[in-house]
This record gives sequence, structure tokens and C-alpha cells, in this order.
Amino acid sequence: MGRFIDAVLFDIDETLIDLQAAMGTTLQAVSADDLTHFTAADWEAYTSLFAADPQGHYDAYLAGRLGFADQRVLRLQHAREQAGLAPLDSDAARAWNQAYEQALPQYFRAFDDVAPLLDALEDRGIAYGAVSNNVHDYQRAKLDAAGLQRIKVLVGIDTVGAAKPEPAIFHEGVRLLGSRSERTAYVGDNLQVDAVGAAGAGLLGIWLDRTGNPSPVRDDGATAPSEVRTIGSLGELLELI
Repeated sequence: MGRFIDAVLFDIDETLIDLQAAMGTTLQAVSADDLTHFTAADWEAYTSLFAADPQGHYDAYLAGRLGFADQRVLRLQHAREQAGLAPLDSDAARAWNQAYEQALPQYFRAFDDVAPLLDALEDRGIAYGAVSNNVHDYQRAKLDAAGLQRIKVLVGIDTVGAAKPEPAIFHEGVRLLGSRSERTAYVGDNLQVDAVGAAGAGLLGIWLDRTGNPSPVRDDGATAPSEVRTIGSLGELLELI
């Protein structure tokens, strides 16, 4: 590739941690009585819609227009509407969110290819960390719950007051790793926010388009630009660096 990479930064959700699976299990665990009729296909569609957030409520949270709990409830209400269910009233929504928040962390799991890759990076002496579009402490707890305590460097949106794809949040991760942008790769499941954003900040942007387990934000019509590399699993990263 004509460049030497001595550090790697990762997105967290759907890159290191299978958040969609955790959300799906949690949705079922805290479901109301009016969802007991759901088939497996119904649950898949319901979970996929909740995770994909096509109305952009999480983006509104990042922009400061919604609270974190508010965006989650709005995503739920949209999924319920599309499933033909009545919306939850404010009290029910508040109770649902509390139950969801308590249950979700027990289902956080790292993808199977994460630990072997981190082992390989350590063997090669390549530094690594994470840059996430969520607040630091929430993501720190998530990494720890998923058994990824060894990821020490973590940048959240509250660290520098910026969110991906703004260059500042990528650059802070690079700084904490003691690297330089042109010698750092960034890997994420969101083509535009992660890979293209990282490339725009001077890093090697790598789009993780998981084979057989696509990201909930994947756009089937999207094409990776020439400055971005695409991998189907984290194991393929070693071939690029």
C-alpha cells in the first residue's frame, strides 16, 4: 500500500461490539405484553429498524437537539409504529427506557474476530484505541462489559466536544496513541462517518463491511471512494497494515 501504519483506531458499536445483537436481545427481554405475538421475522424487522434509526434521532442527539434517552425512546416509538403497535405514553416510555438501560449492558459482546486481531496488533507492536460517537464513560463501561478492558485509549464526543466525521475527534485519538495521522488507520462500520471521515482527517480510512453480518447503517447503494479501503472482517485488517 505504500504506507506504514503504526497505530489503529476503532469505532466501537458494530465494529468491536455487536450492539445490534445486544439491542435485539434487550428489546425482547423488556418487551411489553403486546409484543408476545411477534414471530422471529417480526423481531428481526423490529430490531433492525430500531438499530438503523432511519429518522436520524441519534444524529439529533449528537447535534444537541435531543437527550440520549429521548432519542432511544423515539427510535422505539418509530419501530412500534411500523409494527402496527400503539405508541407508549410518557410514563410507559420512561419505565421502558429504565428497564432497557438496566438490561442492555449484560448483553454486550465483542465480535469473535476482535480478540485475535488485538493479539496480533500487540505482537506487531502496533498501538490501538477507540474513537466513538458516544460519551467516554458510557463507552468505557461498554468496552469493559464486553471484556475489552485492554483498550486503554478511548475518545468520546465529550472528550473534545466534537463527533465523527469532524477531524478533531480523530486527531485526539491519534494524539493519545502518540502517532501521526498519516501513520494511523481508522476502522469502522459506517462508510461515511467512519471511513470517509477518517480519510478526510488524514488517516487511512477503512470501512468494515462485515460479510454476512452487515451494519444496520449500511447503504446497499453506497460505493467506497478510492481513498477508502474495505474489509469484510477485522482479520483482513492485517493485510492492509
